[in-house]
Amino acid sequence: MEQLHLDRLVEHLETAFGAELPFSAGELSSGQVEVLQQVFGDDGYHSYLQDQVNRQIIRDFLVNAVLLGFLQEQEISGIAGQIDTREGRAALSLHMLMSSVEQAAELVSAAEPAQLRKLKPGLQLPPYIKLIQS
Repeated sequence: MEQLHLDRLVEHLETAFGAELPFSAGELSSGQVEVLQQVFGDDGYHSYLQDQVNRQIIRDFLVNAVLLGFLQEQEISGIAGQIDTREGRAALSLHMLMSSVEQAAELVSAAEPAQLRKLKPGLQLPPYIKLIQS
């Protein structure tokens, strides 16, 4: 059985993505670069960015579910209580990433999804993934 090494997997994916797109179409002065590093290096920005990603996941998931007929537009109001906080958006977007649009009605019901909890590694055998060669 081949073991999965997450560091190598992530490195492989990052390499496969190719070069990152430039942040700006024009040249930036050293002062501008310094300000950008100050802003984008801040923990607040990283929280903001993650929240924007969570919002996008929720939007894309729900739009796809409605377009594909797995959810009615009026059913979306059922998640208002789940998405009005940063933690709620984080939990719901994670559930959406782990679900298919066919399960959309379950996710937007009035009941909130189960609370996420930290895993406690070491209490059981370590998880493994069996890679299937095709």
